[in-house]
Amino acid sequence: MRILVIEDNRDILANVLDYLELKGYTVDCAQDGLSGLHLAASGQYDLIVLDIMLPGIDGYQVCERLRRGAGSETPIIMLTARDSLDDRLQGLNSGADDYLLKPFALSELVARIEAVLRRTQGSRKRQLQVGDLIYDLDTLGVSRAGKPLRLNPIGYKLLAILMQKSPAVVRREFLENALWGDDLPESDSLRSHIHQLRQALDKPFDKPLLHTIHGVGYRLTEHPDAA
Repeated sequence: MRILVIEDNRDILANVLDYLELKGYTVDCAQDGLSGLHLAASGQYDLIVLDIMLPGIDGYQVCERLRRGAGSETPIIMLTARDSLDDRLQGLNSGADDYLLKPFALSELVARIEAVLRRTQGSRKRQLQVGDLIYDLDTLGVSRAGKPLRLNPIGYKLLAILMQKSPAVVRREFLENALWGDDLPESDSLRSHIHQLRQALDKPFDKPLLHTIHGVGYRLTEHPDAA
């Protein structure tokens, strides 16, 4: 499970990250609203933990932009020190799935995360998305800008890894191990499969998504210049 935590208080953020990783979650983080919005819109997360009081744009705006602008259905748990009914209603009306009052026990946060995931995962499609590229893991349907794409079996597996890791750079060694394990082909099969994947994903379209990081690996992203 991959979780994004958007929280500007460094002490709270550090404690939450350590505890969630201890519980087996993969965690990314941001300390302001715009950075959090970018990560949430461009990455693939199972759940977002979102503080309300953030620099830049606040948690309400982040939530509203994800729901209405990006069309994201990723579950969101809001964190706040505000305890009034109006504040709670504003959070829920902006699209949050749950609301946790500060200060909170880390064990309660994990319990809320597990409860929200149980409620939402049964009704959610297992779908990966990077920009206008969509991969339905249940049907193995891949499309870009609404156009269906056909891949070979290795291509489907390679694409799933790159999309799950997006926007991170995935090392060649990691991809080769995931695709072939110890039975690595003698020729540079990875480069060949990357070429075939690029022909399907990028050649018919104006904007490339699959980028080579020379000497390191590959990256699937709309924003190759972003850190």
